[in-house]
Amino acid sequence: MDFLLGVDGGGTGCRAALALASGEIIGRGKSGPANIRTDLAGARANIVDAARQAFDEAGRDPELMASAGAVLGLAGVNVGDYAQRLAGMLPFARSRVVTDALIALEGAVGDGGDGAIAILGTGTAYLLRRDGVERAIGGWGFQVGDQGAGSRIGREALEEALLAHDGVRPASPLTDAILSSFGNDPNAIVEFTLDARPGDFGKFAPTVLDHAAQGDSVGEAIVTRALAAVEASLSALNLDETTPLSLLGGLSQFYAGRLSPPFRALLKAPRTDALGGAVSMAVRLFGQEGTS
Repeated sequence: MDFLLGVDGGGTGCRAALALASGEIIGRGKSGPANIRTDLAGARANIVDAARQAFDEAGRDPELMASAGAVLGLAGVNVGDYAQRLAGMLPFARSRVVTDALIALEGAVGDGGDGAIAILGTGTAYLLRRDGVERAIGGWGFQVGDQGAGSRIGREALEEALLAHDGVRPASPLTDAILSSFGNDPNAIVEFTLDARPGDFGKFAPTVLDHAAQGDSVGEAIVTRALAAVEASLSALNLDETTPLSLLGGLSQFYAGRLSPPFRALLKAPRTDALGGAVSMAVRLFGQEGTS
């Protein structure tokens, strides 16, 4: 195929990279959230929008995406039949829809390489590959999973603000700031949650981290719980001292400096990011089907 697309989509945004059959990236695009479990139609629209931007940046006609092969690593793929449903809605000539964790691992260690990754962003997911065998943890979504994720950190902040408002727990500058952002109206918080998606909750995570860094007791407690959740998942992977571990996602740097020494000793910078991993997979799967 003349053109290949790599797509990395999660609860906060979607990125696309347009590449030639050789793997050379010639255009990039960025759009809104692409978690196919929480909003299949919206994810599809944002995927196509990001791909269109990538073609535009490369100076190529976006209509050519109909002849492109695409690898899409997306949040929500590991549950139900969303991947199959999405595949039938995409405008590309050929599509492979995989988990965001798989393209992250591909980017971190390369095709077939051993190693582990932790995606720490709006959601959380973990993947280990050892001797060709993969083990995944998490990725179950905001409602019943994503412990330690930005979405859960933000949700806990809203909960703590309401508890402080009711006098159940002590208030703090963090809970005051959260309430203030809703006009000091607890009802507004409840109304917000009716339609809020994981990325909407995640927007409050930076406020939590900032207050925790300033010694806010509520913020510190939320961060402590989040870090414990991340380390519990890493422990469940049964990593050994030879396993390289790469952290990816918007909270990766935050956690990297706070992990306990045994995990910090395993940390290794990824070869490339998840989007690069998607492009690499597209080259391997579709790159020989045509030349540029």
